[in-house]
Amino acid sequence: MDALSSAAAVAGCVVHSDRGQFRSRKFLASAGDNAAMESFFSLLQKKVFDRRRWTTRHHLRLAIITWIERTYRHRRRQARLGRLTPIEYETMDTPQVALAA
Repeated sequence: MDALSSAAAVAGCVVHSDRGQFRSRKFLASAGDNAAMESFFSLLQKKVFDRRRWTTRHHLRLAIITWIERTYRHRRRQARLGRLTPIEYETMDTPQVALAA
């Protein structure tokens, strides 16, 4: 737990794991967003990775970015956001001054 805390503090990172490497009760109690990340990566795998074979990492990278920006953020309505898309929800919560910047 100390090593994970130190890494996160220094690098400012968030650790996500669905492989069961981390068994500490303290770590498991702090990993509340794992379900959301697992859901996201499951969708990404079904909608991008599993659809075809990628010839280069560059092509795969572009496909991931395109899926996230066109579909996941702009078209996919989410019940927990009141049936709004993530971009609609973010826009509602962002002051107009920040949008202009």
